[in-house]
Amino acid sequence: MLLHGIVDRLTGRNKEAWKEGRIRGTAVLVKKEVLDVDDFHASLLDGVHKLLGWDEGVSFQLVSATAGDPHNGGRGKVGKSAHLEEAVVTLKSKTSGEAMFRVNFEWDPSQGIPGAIIVKNMQNAEFFFKTLTLEGVGVPGKGTVVFVANSWIYPHKLYSHDRVFFANDTYLPSKMPAPLVPYRQDELKVLRGADNPGPYKEHDRVYRYDYYNDLGDPDKDEEHARPILGGSQEHPYPRRGRTGRHPTKTDPNSESRLLCPFDLSIYVPRDERFGHLKKSDFVGYSLKVFIEALVPMIGVAIDGERSEFDSFEDILRMYELGPEKANNPILAEIRKNMPSEFTSMLPVGGHDNPLKMPLPQIIKTDVLSKAPEDKFGWRTDEEFAREILAGVNPVTIRRLTEFPAKSTLDPNEYGDHTSKITEAHIQHNLEGLTVQDALRNNRLFILDHHDNFMPFLDRINKLDGNFIYATRTLLFLKGDGTLKPLAIELSVPHADGQKHGAVSKVFTPAHAGVEGRIWQLAKAYACVNDSYVWVHSLG
Repeated sequence: MLLHGIVDRLTGRNKEAWKEGRIRGTAVLVKKEVLDVDDFHASLLDGVHKLLGWDEGVSFQLVSATAGDPHNGGRGKVGKSAHLEEAVVTLKSKTSGEAMFRVNFEWDPSQGIPGAIIVKNMQNAEFFFKTLTLEGVGVPGKGTVVFVANSWIYPHKLYSHDRVFFANDTYLPSKMPAPLVPYRQDELKVLRGADNPGPYKEHDRVYRYDYYNDLGDPDKDEEHARPILGGSQEHPYPRRGRTGRHPTKTDPNSESRLLCPFDLSIYVPRDERFGHLKKSDFVGYSLKVFIEALVPMIGVAIDGERSEFDSFEDILRMYELGPEKANNPILAEIRKNMPSEFTSMLPVGGHDNPLKMPLPQIIKTDVLSKAPEDKFGWRTDEEFAREILAGVNPVTIRRLTEFPAKSTLDPNEYGDHTSKITEAHIQHNLEGLTVQDALRNNRLFILDHHDNFMPFLDRINKLDGNFIYATRTLLFLKGDGTLKPLAIELSVPHADGQKHGAVSKVFTPAHAGVEGRIWQLAKAYACVNDSYVWVHSLG
C-alpha cells in the first residue's frame, strides 16, 4: 500500500490535492548526500520515500499575513500541514543536485494572503531547503508568492522553535503585517541566542558577537593568560562570532579554547559554513602551508643556517615551477615517504609538489617564459597600487580634499602632524595637471595610516626585533583608470617626546640605483601598515 502511494506521487497520478480552494506550490530541496557526493540521482532515489512520507517526511504550513487568529494572540492563522506529494523527476533542474516537488495546501480566502511558512523535517537527517513558490490564481489577491530559504533544515526534534520563513516581500519594520510580527520576534530571539547560552551545536542558528576572550589559556598557567580584547569603554572592538564554549576554570570571563589549532569544529552557523568543495580546498591548502612552513625550518636545522632567506632564489624555490636545487637527502626522504592519505587531501594540482606553493600569477608568465625579470614583476609601482586596492584594507583609501594632508591627532598632545609631502614632490607626476587641478578633478587619493599608528609607535618599536613607521601614501588616478603612487611619507615620533610632533621623510618613485632600493623599502613599510587589519579597532 505504501509502495503504491509512493509510485502515485512520483508519477503524478495522485491528483486529489489539485482541487478548488487549494494552493499549488513547488518546493526546491537538496538532500544532504547531494552536497557531500556527486551521485545525486542515487541519493535522491534512495531517500525519496522518506521525503514524500506523510508521517516521517517534510511538512509545510502556511501562515497568513493578513488574517490573525484571535485565539492565538492575534498571530497569523496557520493552515493545515501539507506534504511533498510529487517529485518532478521529468524536469531537469538548472542547478545539479536540486530536486523539485509539488505541494498542495488547503487554503481558503478567509485565511487571507500567505506571508510565512512553517517547515518541519520529520526525518533523521538534514536537508537543504532552497525555495517554495506558490503559483497561479489559487493565491488569493496575488499571482505568485515566493519564499526564499537557502537554509539547512535539521530534524524537528532538535529545534526549540519552528523553522519559519517569510515571503520575499520588502517593507519597513513598522510596516510589517501585524499577524507576522510575533513570528518575526520569535525568529529574532532564536538568531540572537536569547535563550541559548551554549555550547552551540551544529543545528543551532545563533548569530551573535562576542569579545576576543579566548586568546589565552589561563587554566594552563598564569603566563598563558591573555587580556580580553573588546568590551571596554576605550576599546569596545574588535568582536568575533560567538561560539558558546564553556568558560575556563581559572577565569570565568575567558572562554575555553579548542584543543587543536587545526580543529574545524569551531561553531559557525550551518548556513554560513563552507561547502564540501571549498572546505576541501581550505583543509588542503592549510596542510600545504603547514608543511611549507615546516620544511624550511627542517632545512635550517639540517644546514645550520640562520632562519632567514639568503636571496630571492631561495624564496622562489618555495613555489612550483621555481628553480630547483639538489634536495637534501633528509628532505628527499620526507617527500618519498609522504603518505598517500596526506596527498589525497591536498588541493587539485598540488599532488606533484606537495611541499611547494602555487606560483603567484604576477610572475607566473615570466617564469614560464624564462624572462630575465621573472622574479620582480611584483615590485612595479602599478602592482603596488593594485595590491593596495585589492588588499585587506581598500576602504581606508580616501579622496584627498586638501593639500597637504592634515592630521586628526590632538595637537596639544601630539604636536603638529601635518603631512610633509609638498607640491615639489609630486608635481612632475600629475600628467600635466597642477596639484589644485588634480584635487578639483578628484584624482588625488591617500592611504593614510599615520594617525592610526603614531600613538603606538614607541611601544611597538621597543619590542625586540621590531621597527615600523607610520605611513602616508599619496596616489594618483591616471587617465587609464588605474592608480599609481606619487610619494610615501615615513614618520616616527620626535625623539624629545610625542608633543613635539613627528620626524618625517618623504620618498618618491625611483627605479635605479640606491634611490630605487630605498623606494622599494618605502613601499614595503607602507604595505606593513596596510596589512594590519586590527588598525580599524585602534581608534
